[in-house]
Amino acid sequence: MHIDWSHFTPAYSLAGGIVIGLAVAVMILINGRIAGISGILGGLLRAGAGERGWRAAFIAGLVIAPLAARAWGWLPPLHIEAGWPAVIAAGFLVGLGTRYAGGCTSGHGVCGISRGALRSMVATITFMTAGFVTVFVVRHLLGG
Repeated sequence: MHIDWSHFTPAYSLAGGIVIGLAVAVMILINGRIAGISGILGGLLRAGAGERGWRAAFIAGLVIAPLAARAWGWLPPLHIEAGWPAVIAAGFLVGLGTRYAGGCTSGHGVCGISRGALRSMVATITFMTAGFVTVFVVRHLLGG
């Protein structure tokens, strides 16, 4: 295993984790909703008029925030080693897994585990294990 020490950013990671934790807490305390991205996006597509506003604002924030950070020079250049077919296939598989798991990493991994939900703990262990196995197979067995 190789650790890229030049890009190791524990302070930024800690700050990001704190901001995510605060956002999740505010979301559930003020809105009474879980900050699960797949549920918010899925609900936006089929929500009533009263639900669309906050869902659209949440998704817009997810898109606008990294664009603003990039514009201010806060993000390093993006480099993806996979081609578009692999990226599209991965996105499809993540979406499929999200539907089967009844939620995504933010809903289960951040919100569910923090609430002590056994279902979320099992889902998170399952998708983390699947991710570890996938990386091992692709990088070490297939040589990618």
